[in-house]
Amino acid sequence: MKESLRRYRQLTGCLTEPLRTALSAHEASLSDKITEIRLRADRPVSVQTPTDRYYLTASGNLTAFYSHSLWTTDVHMLDEVVRKICEYSVYSRQNEIVNGFITLRGGHRAGICGTAVLRDGEMSNVRCISSVNLRFAREIRGSADQLLHSVKDISGGVLICGEPSSGKTTLLRDLARQLSADRNVALIDERGELAACIGGMPQNDVGLCDVYDGYPKAEAMRHAVRTMSPDVLICDEIGTDEEASLRNCLRGGVAVIATAHIRHREELRRHPAFRTGAFSTVVFLSGRQNVGEIISVQSVGDVLAA
Repeated sequence: MKESLRRYRQLTGCLTEPLRTALSAHEASLSDKITEIRLRADRPVSVQTPTDRYYLTASGNLTAFYSHSLWTTDVHMLDEVVRKICEYSVYSRQNEIVNGFITLRGGHRAGICGTAVLRDGEMSNVRCISSVNLRFAREIRGSADQLLHSVKDISGGVLICGEPSSGKTTLLRDLARQLSADRNVALIDERGELAACIGGMPQNDVGLCDVYDGYPKAEAMRHAVRTMSPDVLICDEIGTDEEASLRNCLRGGVAVIATAHIRHREELRRHPAFRTGAFSTVVFLSGRQNVGEIISVQSVGDVLAA
């Protein structure tokens, strides 16, 4: 079976009947290009591709036009979808729900939106869930070829920048697979999107990586440098909390390849990861309409000079 079709069926399997059946009728046209399925309480079901948004009509067809005769999602359907994506153990996924997402089999991801429950000023739960965003995880072998051809030396660290849905995670997954063939690679998979481990077994092909599944990134970096002697450390969506750990990797001679939600140079200059010295090369991706396409590769020195 074609890989994109298998993943499409995997994702739509999280839906309730008859919605799953309705979307299954469009698998031939959608499986190669779908990026998201959005469910909102009392609002139309929508399907997103890199360039278009479609709505499901009441009869199960797809249309690009918003109207009042579309297939709408009710709160009971949302509740059942959440139970299904939690494999009917919502309590065991509470930490993920509080963080706003649930990782699904195959590396797909369900964004969760609702009413926050606060305890002592901090979120402890989400109730009255009003939106679920099912994000399609795509595994594309060879997607990192352009980057590896453009960046001749990764030893100084590489920061991959792009907007959401621009292909950063897909790129990292293939980088991990290719680099681990002849290097020790530690893969930090805090949210289960890269390797998508189930019972300790990666569902995605990440080669011979040592996978830190579900670890907070800063903690995983410390563990990896201390105990696994990686040549390369790969992680997704680097932020403020990892500054000290990035510097520790730098001191330990570990090359870090990471991503960040950065659209342009000015955002990069303000980003905390940029100041750590852990990255000598910056790669910018095109955007969600050209997933995984590299538009520029720059040295940090050139960015600073500009």
